[in-house]
Amino acid sequence: MNKSNNQPKGKYRYRILALLMLATTINYFDRSLMGIMSPELIEWFGWTKKDYANILIAFQIAYAIGLLTMGGIIDRLGTKKGYILSIGLWSAFGMMHAAIGRGFSIIGFMLARFGLGFGESGNFPAAIKTTAEWFPKKDRAFATGIFNAATSIGAIAAPFVVGAIVYWTGGERGEGELVNWRIPFLITGVLSAIWVFLWVRTYKKPEDHPKVSSEELSYIQSDSEVVESVEKLPWSKVLAKKQTWAFSLAKVTDAVWWFYLFWGAIFLAENFDVKIKEMGLPFLVIYLIADGGSIFGGWLSGYFIKKGWAINKARKTTLLICALIILPVAFVAFIDNKWLAIFLIGFGAAGHQAWSANIFTLVSDVFPKKAVASVVGVGGMVGAVAGIISNVILGVVLDGADNTGFFWAFLIAGLSYLTILGLVHLIMPRMIPLNENLQAVK
Repeated sequence: MNKSNNQPKGKYRYRILALLMLATTINYFDRSLMGIMSPELIEWFGWTKKDYANILIAFQIAYAIGLLTMGGIIDRLGTKKGYILSIGLWSAFGMMHAAIGRGFSIIGFMLARFGLGFGESGNFPAAIKTTAEWFPKKDRAFATGIFNAATSIGAIAAPFVVGAIVYWTGGERGEGELVNWRIPFLITGVLSAIWVFLWVRTYKKPEDHPKVSSEELSYIQSDSEVVESVEKLPWSKVLAKKQTWAFSLAKVTDAVWWFYLFWGAIFLAENFDVKIKEMGLPFLVIYLIADGGSIFGGWLSGYFIKKGWAINKARKTTLLICALIILPVAFVAFIDNKWLAIFLIGFGAAGHQAWSANIFTLVSDVFPKKAVASVVGVGGMVGAVAGIISNVILGVVLDGADNTGFFWAFLIAGLSYLTILGLVHLIMPRMIPLNENLQAVK
């Protein structure tokens, strides 16, 4: 088999990557709508911060349950069918938000968010599994960084769509009626239908795909030592590996990303009086910087590997650089200048996205392809639980008539990555690949 680093004839794998980007864009557009409209929805429905936190927690509980189950389902159904199931579920429940009335808004939103969270939990296990199927290890972090950047595309699109469609009849928040808030929740249904059509027409495994050249297939499989069996791995084997829990610990930082996503608009509204029509530009800046971080972080570890570094050194050095970039976000709550705060949040988000691209790749670096979605699901569940805990605390503190919750949230956001990286290294000092039976490759 060709072990050359030269680029092969044929680039069909990038069509698959483009579909991963589109699915992740839709996922985060749908997920971000609640956070962007949160100041207005809280006002319109008469919620407390604790009510809003409980609605977020319903999403995260379902997301945690879904990651445990959807990862395994995707490993069993295969990437093609598993992805269709995931996007179908999240689209249906996403559109359900539009049917909720004011009389049962808290219960209604909790139910809709629960279904949305369960469906959306399948996106990353499916996308990481697809990347492991279609890219060699030396390119996976970069490919992951590319589709992971789509989280920011979705998060950028949401405030502009909301700002263009949703408004108060009285002009200011809290005056008159909140108009057209249902429409953004319906848009993703159309986008998802388009994606499913393209996915069905495009996706097969590379070894079965008639449009993949022999040269490209050889490149994709250039660092696969053996052909894996189709025998499924039991959960007990996956959960027993310390590598599963090293990855899961690294995913605790998901709570920070969800803090930006779901509480960022409230922070800007309460600390800098940013209105719904003005949310687009701050989020554009934050998530454009985050996009750059995602792509750069994925490229950087791949660059180190191509320079001859061991995968363990390349990935962990990149994670250390990410953690250092994130540190200044700890000071956001001390800053009175709106744009300085926005830029610091942007760099924190960029560091997180670079971190995320590399920790996702840790799974496919270490585990066989048939276990990837399950391990990503376990780690995502741990990240969701961390988000639940942080939302419970933040909702209660912010209802206490002061903003000390934001002070502690940003402080923890800035310091957590370095701490977690040290613990991950203690658990997994060397990244030794595991074979299809989850035994270390010697």
